[in-house]
Amino acid sequence: MIAKIKKAVIPVAGLGTRMLPATKAIPKELLPVYDRPIIEHVVKEAIAAGITEIILVTRSGKEAIENHFDAHYELEHRLEKKGKETILGTVKNIIPAGVTVTSVRQSDALGLGHAVLCAKHLLNNEPFAVLLPDVLVLDQESRDRNYSFAAMTDAWNETGVGQVMVERVGLEAIENYGAADLGGESSEPFKSVALKGLVEKPSPTDAPSNLAVLGRYILPSKVLDLLETTVAGVGGEIQLTDALDELLKLDGLNAFETDADIFDCGNKQGFLSANLAVGMRDPDTRQSIKALIEKSGW
Repeated sequence: MIAKIKKAVIPVAGLGTRMLPATKAIPKELLPVYDRPIIEHVVKEAIAAGITEIILVTRSGKEAIENHFDAHYELEHRLEKKGKETILGTVKNIIPAGVTVTSVRQSDALGLGHAVLCAKHLLNNEPFAVLLPDVLVLDQESRDRNYSFAAMTDAWNETGVGQVMVERVGLEAIENYGAADLGGESSEPFKSVALKGLVEKPSPTDAPSNLAVLGRYILPSKVLDLLETTVAGVGGEIQLTDALDELLKLDGLNAFETDADIFDCGNKQGFLSANLAVGMRDPDTRQSIKALIEKSGW
């Protein structure tokens, strides 16, 4: 029987250097995309897929992230006393009943693989998800907003094979990503296809495809054992991709394509684009954004 995915690891120990000076004192994960921090968008995405335990891999100086998901009794009391029920609803019970948020410290910035390993003792030999907090996955308006990640968990439930979410990008941009090698097999949105390999930042001429890895994974517990024997690479970092290469050889690994809009909120252009995209989906602000663009002649 295939175990359901109930736990998600979200690494939040990064310094956010691409977003300086905004992240000098504020964790990048708390920068707002429209009306809530990017980390809240990502956590809600996980919960919508049935995740019941969120594991934040954090570090000193990022306590504000944990505080965001905790109760703020004074604020809630004041809002309730003033009758501001709508606003109260946005800050109270961000985490629904039955879902827990746990944090574990990453002692040093030793790579994504190391961050995942820091959560090993909380994963209890269960399959788990990894979601990168910089990445906003915004599904098409015709679907549920968090459709893609939930669909990827369904692919795990059907196959028991690890899943790596990918998006189709312009071939000229593939050198900025890890690329999925499907061995010539065709892919389409919401189809899970066997991977032949992962190629890190290939040149457009050498890329096996224009399917880019985007920061959503569902993995069997075996990957944790593989990470423990993974040799540190450039900069002394333990790379998750290296362990995935080994997992692929042993048990296989699938690519899961999405047609969602993907925004890298770890850089200024992606962050601004994400804010505009989410803002345009709110009827209260759509017209204001359109009017601003028309007035400015952009």
